[in-house]
Amino acid sequence: MMEKLKRKRAFITGAEQGIGFHTAKSLIEAGCDVYVHYFSGREGPEELVALATSRGQRAAFGYANLTDVEETNKCAQDAAAFLGGIDVLINNVGGIIARKWLGEIDQDFWKTVIDVNMTTMLNVTQAALPHLKAATEGASIVNLASLAGRSGGHSGSLAYSTTKGAVLTWTRSLAAELGEYGIRVNAVAPGLILGTRFHNIHTTKESSDETVKGIPLGRAGTAEDVARTITFLASEYDGFISGATIDINGGIYRM
Repeated sequence: MMEKLKRKRAFITGAEQGIGFHTAKSLIEAGCDVYVHYFSGREGPEELVALATSRGQRAAFGYANLTDVEETNKCAQDAAAFLGGIDVLINNVGGIIARKWLGEIDQDFWKTVIDVNMTTMLNVTQAALPHLKAATEGASIVNLASLAGRSGGHSGSLAYSTTKGAVLTWTRSLAAELGEYGIRVNAVAPGLILGTRFHNIHTTKESSDETVKGIPLGRAGTAEDVARTITFLASEYDGFISGATIDINGGIYRM
């Protein structure tokens, strides 16, 4: 894996903290040059640049609101210009926004959840597509789905779970569409991953403790668990994996 990713050019969205940060870190440690997008907070991206520089690799970061097409296009162009192209795209941006039950969901909230979890992925992937097509050894796209997209999630996550289910279908469809260009498209579906902004804000300790009781491996996941899997999928340059979703949930959901 290390040799396959050496000097590959990776663009990661939402790398301020959590899964995005640890994915960028893992890709750097595997030998990638990286460009990391952030929306809130420069501390994580600055740490990633320092790590890459200490290893003799290249890294930079840029801000964008990825629901905005112009800002997304500029961010992707900046990434491609800095890296000299894009071999790996990690669509990490997403979020639940808030827990709302069916009777509480208004039009603005519904649109926001769709924009954050789906429109961002559309905008980024479209913007990066010419550079991915131009990658001489093929390219890898990895999308962040969720166990909620498989199982429907906990109460109050109806809108979020719906969009994450759509990410699974997006991944399968895009794999069929981009295969002729040597672009592999896969997804990961994390379960309970503690230590991330998502669960720090939206999951109570009581809820996480109860979930852990049902996990066969007996623990919650970490961002590093997810990052290792994404790094594997990104590295499959001579592989045959495309259109797949890898579940990372400790065995609580199996299909």
